[in-house]
Amino acid sequence: MKVYGDSMSGNCLKVRYTADYLGLDYQWIDIDILNGECRTPDYLAKNPAGQVPMLELGNGRTLAQSNAIMEFLAEGSVLLPADTYDRAKVNEWLFWEQYSHEPYIAVCRFDMVYRGKPREQREGWRVERGEAALDLMESWLGDRDWFVGKTITIADVALVAYTRLAEEGGFDISGRVRVAQWIGRCEHELAISV
Repeated sequence: MKVYGDSMSGNCLKVRYTADYLGLDYQWIDIDILNGECRTPDYLAKNPAGQVPMLELGNGRTLAQSNAIMEFLAEGSVLLPADTYDRAKVNEWLFWEQYSHEPYIAVCRFDMVYRGKPREQREGWRVERGEAALDLMESWLGDRDWFVGKTITIADVALVAYTRLAEEGGFDISGRVRVAQWIGRCEHELAISV
């Protein structure tokens, strides 16, 4: 099993965190997205969208999209609930993460880290939506330790990847105590070095 990814990308790190947590045997192949390594003819033949991460299983089978890869890897494990309602709640958060979190938190981070833009040059509407996403997370966590159920799931893995790096995108986590504590729990559980 091979995972193609950029080690600075939260979407790629989600897959790495999942595979490592589950103790899966895989080969990580670093792809430099800024130098177009995911746009080569060989890569595009495996993944026509030309995105990372990508999971290569052999026999010509590949899988793209970080949350789909995580769900595939987590099947039958503690990271993916067997209960259908809890599983649907995990998917609810996975879809929310890609639609209402990642486009704001991650893109602001990309602009600052990859493109070298100063905090002041972030797009105002992205900042506003990123702040709203973090506020919703703070509210949802309330008295919960995890986003779904009593243990960590891939919903937490998906959300922590960029949330723990939100400050690199100009977002302040310090005032969101529940989110900060949850990040710490995730980092501990997933053995992510700080």
